[in-house]
Amino acid sequence: MPDTIGFTINDAVNLLRRTPDVLRAMLAGLPDAWIRNNYGAETFSPFDVVGHLIHGEEADWIPRLRIILEHGATRDFDPFDRYAMYEKCKGRSLAELLDEFAHCRRASLDHLTALKLTDVQLDLRGRHPEFGQVTARQLLATWVAHDLNHIHQVAKCLAFQYRVEIGPWRPFLGVYPKK
Repeated sequence: MPDTIGFTINDAVNLLRRTPDVLRAMLAGLPDAWIRNNYGAETFSPFDVVGHLIHGEEADWIPRLRIILEHGATRDFDPFDRYAMYEKCKGRSLAELLDEFAHCRRASLDHLTALKLTDVQLDLRGRHPEFGQVTARQLLATWVAHDLNHIHQVAKCLAFQYRVEIGPWRPFLGVYPKK
């Protein structure tokens, strides 16, 4: 078995398409205490994660891909505000956010699929304001890993709510930090 799986658009789309349904299955209908609590200082709650992913659909993945395709490495990506969701999502329900995320993700993937990117295009470079030059392939692979990271974060946050109640099993559950 290989150490890693090479990037393909089809695999990326297949994985990215699942995230809204995964989050809906994990979160829809849970009480606010479960969706609004985080797992420590400067961490996102599940509600925050969904808002953050919506903002990413609007301001990160496809917009940065467009910059690469149109400008290459001659123009920096626009900065991304990782915390924009705090203001944008005030007063909204999780159900609204889950619906909006599903809609935005469908639109992003429709756009990505319509581009029919070639390997040559995937190797085009853009310029990240912090990291310097990155390829379109790296950007799109990171989009997938970013989703999986936030799904993990949601699971970690939910598990954290029972950190006391699980008693002696805590050291055996990898979702909790080792102390």
